Amino acid sequence: MTRRARRAAVLISGSGTNLQAFIDRIQGGELDIDLGVVLSNKPRAAGLERARRANIAVECIEHKHFPVREEFDAALVATLDRYEPEIIILAGFMRILTAVFIDHFAGKIFNIHPSLLPKYPGLNTHQRAIDAADEWHGSTVHFATVELDGGPRVIQGRVQLRPDDTADTLAARVLEIEHRIYPAAVALFAAGRLDYHDGCAWLDGVRLDEPLQFT
Repeated sequence: MTRRARRAAVLISGSGTNLQAFIDRIQGGELDIDLGVVLSNKPRAAGLERARRANIAVECIEHKHFPVREEFDAALVATLDRYEPEIIILAGFMRILTAVFIDHFAGKIFNIHPSLLPKYPGLNTHQRAIDAADEWHGSTVHFATVELDGGPRVIQGRVQLRPDDTADTLAARVLEIEHRIYPAAVALFAAGRLDYHDGCAWLDGVRLDEPLQFT
């Protein structure tokens, strides 16, 4: 019996380059998920056009129309529930999600953060790595929880800092590795090898105390 592809939703706020990485791998037969909808909080997000070109349904819910963060999250939940997603992929979705959203999709939400977590949660991660004279920087795919950038880590991609790096040049190299590790993490989950329970990530039934490493 052929296994049904898991249904997925991608949330974006901007250009959607990580979204494109997912689209490319799905179309190339490298990733077996059913990407049913792309949702943005910005109606002119360039990533929405990427979705339309790939014949993926798009939705837009503008956060500025909701005075309370939890009301916005409830609207997200109501819209996404129509597509019955089994995987939620946060790909540059620039809103902090509350328990209204996180609890509803618990254990199904992935986020990617441009640092080697637990280093540098929050913003300006590339400049912070340069200012600290770090040898390595990178990005982390993790399960999303109510703790900002604090959920269990799954995969990290690392790049070595260069003496002439600026925040922009470093960001570009980190973005390249993000396009590799994010679909790889979701592929493990879609195949039933990766799971989330008891507040931890589990790979092939073994608790993943340290993330997988890519360089």
